Amino acid sequence: MIRLKNHLRKSVIILLSVLTLASCDLLQFKNENQDGQTSGTKPLASVGDIYLYPKDVEGVLPSGISKKDSIDLMERHIKSWVKKQLLIAEAQKHLSFDEEELERRVLDYKYALMMHEFEKYTIAGNLDTEISEEEIENYYHDNIQNFELKQNIVKCFFIQLPKDAPKLGRFRYLLKSNREKDREELKSYTYSFGVKVHLDDSVWVNFDDVINGTPLMDIPNKTDFLRRTKYSETQDDNYIYFLRIFQFRIQNDTSPLEFVRDDIRKIILNKRKLALVRKMEDDIYENAVKNEAFKIYYNE
Repeated sequence: MIRLKNHLRKSVIILLSVLTLASCDLLQFKNENQDGQTSGTKPLASVGDIYLYPKDVEGVLPSGISKKDSIDLMERHIKSWVKKQLLIAEAQKHLSFDEEELERRVLDYKYALMMHEFEKYTIAGNLDTEISEEEIENYYHDNIQNFELKQNIVKCFFIQLPKDAPKLGRFRYLLKSNREKDREELKSYTYSFGVKVHLDDSVWVNFDDVINGTPLMDIPNKTDFLRRTKYSETQDDNYIYFLRIFQFRIQNDTSPLEFVRDDIRKIILNKRKLALVRKMEDDIYENAVKNEAFKIYYNE
């Protein structure tokens, strides 16, 4: 195994030298064509009568990487190629394959890749990505049955403080206050002493994400807790956890628009993409019909 690995590394170093110097002298035979080898070129690896040649690995190495990284990357590529060929050989021992069916699938895959790239090209040059707030709201109201919450969500403040944080009395006052200047002082305090801080009461967040890793995760009935709680303090050996809830929505309620706005934007964009691709297909077909670019033969 060590000998094989050293041989592989030696082959890779030679290959890299050749690619760098743009010379194939080190990988040339003198018109040798033994064991299925391509005439004049020394293979990098072989499995049975299948060979991997330098031309097969052109473009594998990105530009600008070091010689050591180049060697490591090429070694991994060659080893991966060997493994794939061994798997193919083993599969052929145990299974019978319909070669025509395999060829058909390969062609289908090739054409699918080509179509995918062409669709990306068409979308990139023609997709309108501007989505108005009115369009988002209309989609939300027209499809509101599809926006059922899968989790409890809240608008809240959440702060995790060390038990020895200073001026906790003042902090509690600031946390419960609605005055703007107190909010600024609260932010300053929590950014100085807070371990985990959420002070944006304008956005909906997953309640479990807020309380994850805290004693609040052990609440037996989170729905009931949200319905009866506006302010909560809990602690463990090292920290105190402060929670102030401004609004909440329970699992299976309808999601507020603010919570699903980004999802709706993605849905609308995806619908536009699909419509654009369908139009592109129809336009190409209609143009081909007009220009008699194809024929369909029916058996009579």
